[in-house]
Amino acid sequence: MKNLISKGHFLPRLRPKAFFKLPVTLLCALVLTGCGGAGSLLSNPRVTDADNDRVVTIGDSIFALSGKLQDFLEDKAGQTFRQYTLSGAELTGGLLATSVADQYRTARADNPDIDTIVMDGGGNDILIPAIALDPYNCKTQWYQFGRLSGKCKNFIDDIYVEGVNLLNDMHADGVDNVIYLGYYYTKNGIFLLDSMEEAVDYGDTSLSQACSFSAVRCQFVDPRSTINDADIIVDGIHPNTNGSRKLADLVWPKLQPLL
Repeated sequence: MKNLISKGHFLPRLRPKAFFKLPVTLLCALVLTGCGGAGSLLSNPRVTDADNDRVVTIGDSIFALSGKLQDFLEDKAGQTFRQYTLSGAELTGGLLATSVADQYRTARADNPDIDTIVMDGGGNDILIPAIALDPYNCKTQWYQFGRLSGKCKNFIDDIYVEGVNLLNDMHADGVDNVIYLGYYYTKNGIFLLDSMEEAVDYGDTSLSQACSFSAVRCQFVDPRSTINDADIIVDGIHPNTNGSRKLADLVWPKLQPLL
């Protein structure tokens, strides 16, 4: 599917990828550490009625685990937004939490008058299998000389298609703007994820292209050059308070003109 991301054409809806079933022991580890989280156990409560109901946040634990990223954005705006983010959320499907796609559908069911979506999504789709048995070979070991496996690229290409499908759905529903926050490099924390650089690079490129090639007006925010190890908590994945502040500082110039 690599050829699909090389041309700026809207993609037809394809059958979503099959998701990887995690062992119970790994699920417990995710719940205890907050790495990916487990739905409402490690997320702030859903906000269905806010100062500005036309701005909605959806996504995973980069937003939801501490809630600081949304707090900083709301402080800058001087108003609150509707919030549906959940720790453990994958872009579509998944076992740990309501997917990002379903978060969007829930937000529309609550109130379909949505002007702007602030979101992330796709990180858990890659990280959760990698933390388990790495069935898609998305970790790059020293002897691979920085080359990401074709199996991982194909897997990420499927996520790209899901992203385009979701963004096109938003456009069809009348959403005017999407701000899509990409992912930064994980560090060598509890789950030893410093071997994910190539997967993050390929994933961010794919998400950026999904943002560009979809029908909706979408702005991609790339945090890779901004977030460093000091901005990440001990699990090696999630932003600390300073990391969340940096992410908000990246998102805010895109969001401010839309309010």
